[in-house]
Amino acid sequence: MRVFLLSVSAAALLAACGPANNDAVDAATDQPATGQTAAAADTTSNAAEAEATETDRLMALFEERFQRELAFSPITQTTLGLTDDLEAYGQWDDPSRAAFEASVERTRNDLARLRSDFDYDALTESAQVSYRFFEFVLENQIEQAEFWDHNYIYTQFFGPHSGLPSILIGYHRVADADQAEAYVSRLNGLGDAIRISVEQADERARNGVLPPEFAYPVVINTARGMITGAPFDDSGTDSPLWSDFQAKVASLDLPEDDANALLDAARTALLDSVGPAYETLIETMETHAEWARQIEIDGVSRLPRGEAYYASQLANYTTRNDVTAQEIHDIGLAEVDRIHGEMREIMAEVGFEGTVQDFFVHLRESDEFYYSNDVAGRERYLAEATAMIDRMRDVLPDYFGHLPQAAMEVRAVEDYRIETATGAFYEPGPLDGSEPGAYYVNLSDMRELPVYQMETLAYHEGLPGHHMQIAISQELDDVPMFQRTTWYSAYGEGWALYTENLGKDMGFFTDPYQDFGRLGYEVFRAARLVVDTGIHALDWSEQDAIDYMMENTPMTEGDITNEVRRYIVWPGQAVSYKMGMLTILDLRQRAMDALGDDFDYGEFHDVVLGNGSVPLSLLSDMVDDYIEEASAAE
Repeated sequence: MRVFLLSVSAAALLAACGPANNDAVDAATDQPATGQTAAAADTTSNAAEAEATETDRLMALFEERFQRELAFSPITQTTLGLTDDLEAYGQWDDPSRAAFEASVERTRNDLARLRSDFDYDALTESAQVSYRFFEFVLENQIEQAEFWDHNYIYTQFFGPHSGLPSILIGYHRVADADQAEAYVSRLNGLGDAIRISVEQADERARNGVLPPEFAYPVVINTARGMITGAPFDDSGTDSPLWSDFQAKVASLDLPEDDANALLDAARTALLDSVGPAYETLIETMETHAEWARQIEIDGVSRLPRGEAYYASQLANYTTRNDVTAQEIHDIGLAEVDRIHGEMREIMAEVGFEGTVQDFFVHLRESDEFYYSNDVAGRERYLAEATAMIDRMRDVLPDYFGHLPQAAMEVRAVEDYRIETATGAFYEPGPLDGSEPGAYYVNLSDMRELPVYQMETLAYHEGLPGHHMQIAISQELDDVPMFQRTTWYSAYGEGWALYTENLGKDMGFFTDPYQDFGRLGYEVFRAARLVVDTGIHALDWSEQDAIDYMMENTPMTEGDITNEVRRYIVWPGQAVSYKMGMLTILDLRQRAMDALGDDFDYGEFHDVVLGNGSVPLSLLSDMVDDYIEEASAAE
């Protein structure tokens, strides 16, 4: 894909080569009219060569670092679909503190080299974007490393106990016997990976860094689920990893003896490595749960360096350093009030009499807004969500210049992770495009999936939301690899929330209840600004946060409780959605005001999507450059 910023520059160059500029025409055709223009041509040529040389050197650094760090991360290789290195395919990333500290030192050295060995002004425009992106990545990694010991390792939403098996089940493909042996090798290594992470969690807990009590039952239940069933017991069912491995081996055309040898090796690994490690994890988590009962403050202000840690998390998740927790809190309050006003207009349209809160109760409790909690209801939801994606796909060319090549599917969350999964999420396919991306819906309880939220959820997780942004990023062919694979929540989640709003501009949300669902999700994200900062900066309790969300959003109580608990264990992440959306909307309005009738959605979106998951501070500058160049080309 050609980055649009470069296309604009090329267009400007072609305009300069028009008939009104004879010298430029002559130079462009290698036929200078005078000695003076020949000298100018030589100067231009030398400058271009210098740009190319410096850019090539920079791209070599990016590739060198990407390949070096890729070698340290077998998990990344697997998630990117890179399976040629069979030794790495059978390993996990080193979870030790020594490995982490070594990675930080490499990052410091890379940043020093970037700043000392390269002339920024001698780079092409595209390379300058990559330089600044790379610089931000390195700076951010170093800043986040200062609080490595403040992050929770095991929570109700994430942790090695569920994350590592998800890699095996969801990403570790088994196309032949060698890849099956690599799977067995990973089973043998899984025990050590879990044990090391348990030791780290225990050390942090002893220093006061542990999540509230509510996290532990889910962690423990999920861990027990991983070692329940064959070969761990005779319950008559298969444990998740054993079931997955048997299915993958059965799909191979192997002699029976070879298949049985693989199965025997996997069974041994599960019993000798995986099982004992999970038993240790469960025992440790039960102890930590006892300690967590003494916690009185839910937010991270109670941690040893809690205030500084939260400030670092806000900077990380907003990719901005110009907003404080209090400012974010105030923005959230103002946005909630504005959205409530738009909601009242829809309430009047559908003839509902009562307050916004009354309407929320009506939406939560009325059966008409939910499909049946059975197979038929689940199938209906999946079918209609797929149809919404298909209709959106037809309209995309009117609003986007570049479209992703990768396919996308709507899927139900699998049973093995249904308890820990959120209501809906997106998972990208491998980098080579060999598998589609997937919009997953958690159908465990249909009362947690109101029908009126279906449309906005489909746009956010699928098209033109996460799939559009991530697939295009993966498919960029003229940027360094790190730009294709880096993810910043403010950009990615901000984009997905922006596309919900964009769907309205594109002519969708014609049903007032679906439009209210759009506003419901937007006010939900606005309330997150209030609640996240309330919990971690203003010492709100879990109940304070739940009460605020129940009062100001239409979400169900179960969903709100799970969400608030997510904010508690994942500080700062929840603010990224709305802060990212507001930034992109502000940038679009800036472009609209500057370009007037010449504003083009497709051009603007190509700028936003054309360089990967860039920090918002850099995106702002890129849009300013686009406006300047587009204005000059008029």
